[in-house]
Amino acid sequence: MVQAPEKTDHIVPQTEELVVNMGPQHPSTHGVLRVILQLDGETIKHTDCDIGYLHRGVEKIGENLAYGQFVPYTDRTDYVASPTGNEGYVEAVEKLLELDVPIRAKYVRVITAELTRIASHLLWLATHALDIGAMTVFLYCFRDREKILDLFETAYGARLTVHSFRVGGIFEDPPTEFFLACEDFVRYFPRAMYDYEDLLTENRIWQKRTRGVAVLNAEDATNLGASGPIIRGAGVPFDIRKAEPYAAYEDFDFTVPVGKNGDTYDRYLVRLEEMRQSCYIIDQAVSDLPTGRTMAKVPRTLKPKLGDVYHRIESPKGELGYYLVSDGTDRPYRLRIRPPSFINLQALPLMLQDQLVADAIAAIGSIDIVLGEVDR
Repeated sequence: MVQAPEKTDHIVPQTEELVVNMGPQHPSTHGVLRVILQLDGETIKHTDCDIGYLHRGVEKIGENLAYGQFVPYTDRTDYVASPTGNEGYVEAVEKLLELDVPIRAKYVRVITAELTRIASHLLWLATHALDIGAMTVFLYCFRDREKILDLFETAYGARLTVHSFRVGGIFEDPPTEFFLACEDFVRYFPRAMYDYEDLLTENRIWQKRTRGVAVLNAEDATNLGASGPIIRGAGVPFDIRKAEPYAAYEDFDFTVPVGKNGDTYDRYLVRLEEMRQSCYIIDQAVSDLPTGRTMAKVPRTLKPKLGDVYHRIESPKGELGYYLVSDGTDRPYRLRIRPPSFINLQALPLMLQDQLVADAIAAIGSIDIVLGEVDR
């Protein structure tokens, strides 16, 4: 006689894992990133990032151009923070040439780089908040970012792909109204940031979507080579402006903000404080701006001696490095870019392990990637 199965209070159905493509058309992937998620229900079990949709062979292009000709291409890697792309490359060439840059040019570079950091973080906050569901913050951030783009237009004639620096300094000294407008901006912007914090920092929905989400601890961040707000959000106070000062950063007083938990919320707080510190640096640089030339005496044709050099700077997204090898000609024998977005993106599978699908949106936004820099 066949016995009936025992009755149970709760039967767990057997489910199969599902593979889902998020992107490259998904708006939260910020361009052309394809994220392959292996799901058990709504829980992420495995993540793969498929990149290369925006690959343009930038490094190989640089090996076929004269040193000075490649500078505009660096505008187009991290195209929302183009001056820092310029800065990293021209300073690498200057190091290869053993070129001494005038101090006024260094100060202008610092001012421009810190304005770029604020503009980049504002774009990040606008899109990150919009992805999670906060519309008003998007409008506030773009309102203030426009002020910085106006400053870039005043100084360099462009707003997005700002071709700001040259090997040896800057092409022309910005007009006086640029520095006056910088002073106005650093007085205005810290007060404007209270609008963002009033909307988000203590908002219980924002905290639910970000606290404890996509955690990356200090050990894992270090082992993965993460940098920028990602590693500082994990509690590691590493900032190249402090560790290996370049340009004129050794002349300025500022603090490096760090988080405690390494989650999406901490990365948000770190970037907010970084914008305040950038204002503080700009205020010091404009107040103590040296006089003098803004361009070193540079030969018409740049032919560095045989050798190689690696130079890194603290871009808004982390460590941006340029590796150059000279064979004594007017073109680099090898040119390689170490982009922070590419390295930081490696942390995504670890951050998303056993998280929910909705958390993938918050995690990608918290890394702050630009695909022009990832794919090159």
